[in-house]
Amino acid sequence: MLVKDKLEAVLNVGLRVPSIMLLEVLYRWDVSSFFQKIQRSSLNNNPLFQYKYLALYLHYVGYILSLVLLTLPRQHLVKLYLYVLTALLLFAGHQVSRDYVRSELDSGYEGPLYLEALSMNRFSTALIAQLVVCTLCSCVMQTKRIWLFSAHLLPLVARLCLVPLETIVFINRFAMIFTGLEVIYFLASNLLVPYNLAKTAYRELVQVVEVYGLLALGMSLWNQLVLPVLFMCFWLVLFALQIYTYFSSRDKPTSRERLLFLFLTSIAECCSTPYSLLGLVFTVSFVALGVLTLCKFYLQGYRAFMNDNTMHRGMTEGITLLILAVQTGLIELQVIHRAFLLSIILFIVVASILQSMLEIADPIVLALGASRDKSLWKHFRAVSLCLFLLVFPAYMAYMICQFFHMDFWLLIIISSSILTSLQVLGTLLIYILFMVEEVRKEPVQNMDDVIYYVNGTYRLLEFLVALVVVAYGVSETVFGEWTVMGSTIIFIHSYYNVWLRAQLGWQSFLMRRDAVTKIKSLPTASDLQLEQYNDICAICYQDMKSAVITPCSHFFHAGCLKKWLYVQETCPLCHKQLKSQSQPANATAAPAQDILPANPNPAEAGQGEPVAEENKTVTQNGVPVEESQARSSSSHANPELIGVPIF
Repeated sequence: MLVKDKLEAVLNVGLRVPSIMLLEVLYRWDVSSFFQKIQRSSLNNNPLFQYKYLALYLHYVGYILSLVLLTLPRQHLVKLYLYVLTALLLFAGHQVSRDYVRSELDSGYEGPLYLEALSMNRFSTALIAQLVVCTLCSCVMQTKRIWLFSAHLLPLVARLCLVPLETIVFINRFAMIFTGLEVIYFLASNLLVPYNLAKTAYRELVQVVEVYGLLALGMSLWNQLVLPVLFMCFWLVLFALQIYTYFSSRDKPTSRERLLFLFLTSIAECCSTPYSLLGLVFTVSFVALGVLTLCKFYLQGYRAFMNDNTMHRGMTEGITLLILAVQTGLIELQVIHRAFLLSIILFIVVASILQSMLEIADPIVLALGASRDKSLWKHFRAVSLCLFLLVFPAYMAYMICQFFHMDFWLLIIISSSILTSLQVLGTLLIYILFMVEEVRKEPVQNMDDVIYYVNGTYRLLEFLVALVVVAYGVSETVFGEWTVMGSTIIFIHSYYNVWLRAQLGWQSFLMRRDAVTKIKSLPTASDLQLEQYNDICAICYQDMKSAVITPCSHFFHAGCLKKWLYVQETCPLCHKQLKSQSQPANATAAPAQDILPANPNPAEAGQGEPVAEENKTVTQNGVPVEESQARSSSSHANPELIGVPIF
């Protein structure tokens, strides 16, 4: 069943490619210029070419037929191709019969076949070919009535019966007419089939729209027709034909520079219509998907396919190509200009792919650095990919500056490449800090601050570069050529890459400032208090050589609690609100027995009122029993916050 399903999927795509090829040909066909050529040729007197409007109607009928073939169900599409194949086989049979009759007329021999070797050879060859055609037609149409496809055997039978050659010519014409009548009868008997199919399809479409809506209908047609794969196959066939046409017309070998130019011009030739442009968009999407999949496989092996990220499907790169092609009017340009512009657009697509690769590699590299995994092969793969993402974007930006004149789009490519290299540099620096911490076997002081400063520096540079790009784009729009699409892209770029980044950066700064203020307001535990507490930090599960005390009398590392406060302003154990308070002068010298457990009544918490002796909690080694139980169930504290930069 698996092989059958794959075969049906291949047929579902392969049998629909000719319909898009027909759409491509009809779009490129200029009817007016075609009739001008006809008028200057010898075909001008042919009555078939006298009616221009009839040809125009046939032009639009071709569009309708191609769309019908595109949307026809797979079962009926297979039947249609089988009927077309049968018609081609019948035509081939009559061609063989006509060639045989002509060869016999040229020879002029009318005697018995066995008396002349050449006549016998011609007869045997034609007979074998006709029998093969009859058998294939019978198999394709799945019928045992082989005589329905045997009309082209009549000239051979007549020659075997020593019928005169002039009569064999008329017999051959009769066989052709008989076969044509068979085809007309078959078409007439199935004349209502398209109407019935259209009626059934319309009824089903109305039901789907009434029940599920137009969006569900569109998604259903998208999945049934497999449009991305279909357009990709169509474009690859078009590109292969273009390459074949070029090499079949040249005798000399092509140099390496000429091959690059040939590659760009062939792509430019294959995106001159909306259909071929869509094919190129989907092809780029699948190529990007393949590159990103290889990137994930290189980093994680087969585990990369267990938790697949739906964000990296390659559609971003395809949509980027489509927007740029529409904005620049790509399909309306000449081939040379189109190839030049397409090279710039492909640079932008490559920059987007590199950014997506970095988005995949960044969390994996940081998680590998923070873990205790000592596999050298995993670390080598992570570091080697980061080095590639560090060097290649910088090299690409250098090559662009060398060969192209600077404009708005090139500035976007260069800025994106530089930012990718800078972000990779920051990722490698954090990875090195994690590895140093692992080698030292003890936490690095203020690690989260270092990570914050590294990420903050990158974000600041990213913000400044985005601001420069927007300023350049605005100046080019004001003093240069203004377009609606260009202004829209500048507005979107300003909102997402400037305004939102500025907001996020400022909010992150405020959160860190508030967290630092809260930590400074909490009292610091003395050595005696830590000795009597005798427990680990409930956030990082490490021993405490220093700690701060929350208003609810819980002990934590100052750095760990600060990271927690980046996320939420509650105690990690009891989830009481932590408010900024002034640190008492004798907080560090307070004895452990003076630290009371958290009051179960939230309304009375933090009021500093004395607690009755009978309400005091039984302590164990100076630590309240309820508090010890709370620490044992410290699943509320997330140990994964350690080392995670918050920006």
